[in-house]
Amino acid sequence: MGNLLELMALLWFLVCWLGYTEYSRRRASSRPCLSNTLDLYREDWMRVMLRRENRIADASVVGNLERNGAFFASSCLLILAGIITALGYTREVMEVFSTMPFGTMPTREIWELRMVVLLVVFIYAFFKFTWSMRMYNFVSVMVGSAPPPDDAKTSPAGREAFARSAGNICNLAGDAFNLGLRSYYYALAVVGWFIHPVVFMAASTLVVIVLYRREFCSTALEALRAGKVFEEPVPGKAESSPKPKS
Repeated sequence: MGNLLELMALLWFLVCWLGYTEYSRRRASSRPCLSNTLDLYREDWMRVMLRRENRIADASVVGNLERNGAFFASSCLLILAGIITALGYTREVMEVFSTMPFGTMPTREIWELRMVVLLVVFIYAFFKFTWSMRMYNFVSVMVGSAPPPDDAKTSPAGREAFARSAGNICNLAGDAFNLGLRSYYYALAVVGWFIHPVVFMAASTLVVIVLYRREFCSTALEALRAGKVFEEPVPGKAESSPKPKS
């Protein structure tokens, strides 16, 4: 019965993680959220960048964004090293937890399963953060190769295509960074598993609620939306902007 509860808790965690990821992706196509609102700002940023002679500020912003990903990626490596070390001392770690006044001690197999799940979460986060870093590197190259504002050889349509392309790469980098950050939230839910499977399920549910409120109902979203004028679509005219992503 105990092992069944452990597996049910793990299944619920996967449902929360994968289910919310798919839900937010689909929901963002029909409702404003932080992700698709920031997508619009990033595209505007690239358009404004093309009108600037001096682009040092733009390169600095891209560098700061890339360093944010590097910080979290480095943190993931440190955490992974700690988890792997703990796996080598499973008996000693279980003895330490057995002295704590909460929860019940599982079998060695279940304990190692918990550690492996936590390991997988941070491996996923590491790949997302490093991919985000690499795409911000692509943005840096595009900023460096952007045509100057007085370049008569580049047509307005060419400038718009360049801005959209650079903005799209920047959006993809932001999306990868967002997924990496979500992994940290889910890792905190996994920590609840070391207390009790029911706490794990409750923590997984709470993480989804927190993510939803912050991405779809937060005051930060209201402030970002207030900074742009969203025109009503003209009947019979296709929208010029791409569909937002989660």
